Amino acid sequence: MANNNNGLLSGIYAGLTNTYSYLASQYPNGLTLENLTEARTKTTNLGVLNQTFASYLQNNFASIDNDGDGVITADEMNNLSNRISAQGLTKAELTQLYASGASGLSESTMSKILEHFDEMDTNHDGRITSAEISAYDINCARMEVEDEFNNKRATDMSVFYGDSSSSSDTYSLLSYKYKSNND
Repeated sequence: MANNNNGLLSGIYAGLTNTYSYLASQYPNGLTLENLTEARTKTTNLGVLNQTFASYLQNNFASIDNDGDGVITADEMNNLSNRISAQGLTKAELTQLYASGASGLSESTMSKILEHFDEMDTNHDGRITSAEISAYDINCARMEVEDEFNNKRATDMSVFYGDSSSSSDTYSLLSYKYKSNND
């Protein structure tokens, strides 16, 4: 999973910001729920509008519209972006974005993130940040190397019996014992 998700939250942040910017340019009087619905059905937007992020904005309109005036402003969008950057996303938000195709990650990587969400959420706030995902990846990689080392150390009998691919100058523990007795 390492390195595949380094840009997970920043990609989501960028996608939401770019989608909002595009929609805001079409609706200078403010982005309303009606505007969002209209924009998603306009044929002129089919190749330009990211439907995934527009869907997220539409489905979460009430929570993004902090003042409840029926319009998502640039400040409210900035607040959402800052919250995602600083606090991360909930499992439900990640699931919603992934189900609509927003993550840009492979299915196996995203399912691993969702499967191990609680382990990644080290501060137990119900959200994961890029730092928590990276820390989890680093910890998993470290544990994998430790397991490999411990397994090799426990099963590599070449230390005792010698390695047939070794040069004649390299001795195993047994050959050293026999070498010293034959000298």
